[in-house]
Amino acid sequence: MFPRVRALKQLEELKKDVKKMRLAAEEWPSAFQTLISIILSARTRDETTIVVCKKLFERFPTAERLSKANVKEVEEVIKPVNFFQNKSKNIIECAKKIVKDFNGKIPHNIEKLVSLSGVGRKTANVFMSAYNHDAIGVDTHVNYISNYLGWANSQKPELIERILKELFPKEKWNKINSTLVRFGKTHTSKFEKDKILDEIKKIE
Repeated sequence: MFPRVRALKQLEELKKDVKKMRLAAEEWPSAFQTLISIILSARTRDETTIVVCKKLFERFPTAERLSKANVKEVEEVIKPVNFFQNKSKNIIECAKKIVKDFNGKIPHNIEKLVSLSGVGRKTANVFMSAYNHDAIGVDTHVNYISNYLGWANSQKPELIERILKELFPKEKWNKINSTLVRFGKTHTSKFEKDKILDEIKKIE
C-alpha cells in the first residue's frame, strides 16, 4: 500500500500554487441549491455552472418551486450546460422527490441521495463533502491525479474512492476532491500539469 505519510505530504503540495476559485458546490445559501448546482456541473465548467445556477435559482429558489417548473422553461435557462435537456428533466424529478419523500429537505445520506434523479455516487459524495461529512467524490481530476501519483491503480471511481479512504485519514476525506479539482483547473495544460505532478511524485 502507498505510504500514508508520503501521500499526506503530496496532498499538501497539491494545495500550493493554485488559483483562488469558486467551485460549483460552494457558497450556495441552501443545501437544495448546492445539490442542483453539483448535478448541473457534470461535464460542464464550474464557471459556466455557477452563472447558469444563479439565473435558475432566481426563478426556482426552492425544491417546491422547481418541482412545479415546466421542462421547456428550465431548458431555456440551463442551455449553456452540457446535456441540458436530460439535466432539465432530472432536476425537476429530483425536486419532486425531495418534496414528496423528504419534506423539501436534502438528505445528508449517500444511499438516500443516490435515490434522487440525476444524483450518482460522485455527486452524492461531493455534496456530502461540501457539508463537512466524511466523503470523497471521485471525478476526472481525482481519478487522473490519484493514478498519476500512484495513490490508486484503477479507472473505477468506486474502487478509487475505497483506496483513497484507506490511504488517507478520515479528517482529510472531504478536502481531497476540492484540492485535486482546484489543482486540475489551475494547471489546464497537460504538459504543465504532468511536469508539476512529476515533481510532487518525488516527495518522500
